[in-house]
Amino acid sequence: MGQIQLTRIDDRLVHGQVMTKWSKGLGINAIFIIDTEVAKDDFMKQIFISSGEHSGFKVKVMSIDEAIEYWNTTQFENYKAILLFKSVFTVSEAVKKGLPATLVNIGGIAKRKDTKFIINSVSIGNDEAELLRELNKEYNVEIFFQMLPDSNKVSLAEALKQF
Repeated sequence: MGQIQLTRIDDRLVHGQVMTKWSKGLGINAIFIIDTEVAKDDFMKQIFISSGEHSGFKVKVMSIDEAIEYWNTTQFENYKAILLFKSVFTVSEAVKKGLPATLVNIGGIAKRKDTKFIINSVSIGNDEAELLRELNKEYNVEIFFQMLPDSNKVSLAEALKQF
């Protein structure tokens, strides 16, 4: 049975920080990008797969439904994986459909209209804050904000004081 070592929200998906800092510290051997739009884009999908595999990781790019099916049928085989999502919305949908993400790191969401910075690299809005509250309370998901393993870690409770 595979292990979900970390679920991370980062709108950049795979980049240097994920490939070096987070993956090495967690002993992972796979990165699963879960994003329905990226899964439909063969060009981007191939870029992510080849960049990860050149670094020694198995990379899979799946839609939310494909990821749920993969978990339900194989429990992610023997992989120790980081699950990467672009947004709070996609993580919320995946968890509600049965993906067992119990620890969610939010490390990169660009500033948009009507959002507030939680940490320098993460800005969320009211809708996202409500979804995070729900994931924490209803689905027992531990959520924290942290760009890198050695940077300041902000709890969900601390972050939600702004909302």
